[in-house]
Amino acid sequence: MVTELHPFLRDAVFEPDEVRALALAFDDICREMDLPATAMVAREVVAMRVIDLAREGLIDPAGLKDRVLHEVHIALQISVDGEPDRPQFFT
Repeated sequence: MVTELHPFLRDAVFEPDEVRALALAFDDICREMDLPATAMVAREVVAMRVIDLAREGLIDPAGLKDRVLHEVHIALQISVDGEPDRPQFFT
């Protein structure tokens, strides 16, 4: 699956070891989310988010995986509840 991430890296500049880290994170995230290879749109969203986070400096595969899965969890809560839980200081 490593090659699947590469088309999204065309405009990004990463070292080979960083590309391997991003690909590892991408594969782990897709596996954890049970995204089949045919889920192209969802996989593209995951790939783009991994790359965005890496451009911000987050390269660690475990950190990338945790961050993206956390964001997915939040997004799912929003779609179910209609609005995220807001901290006390927003009320």
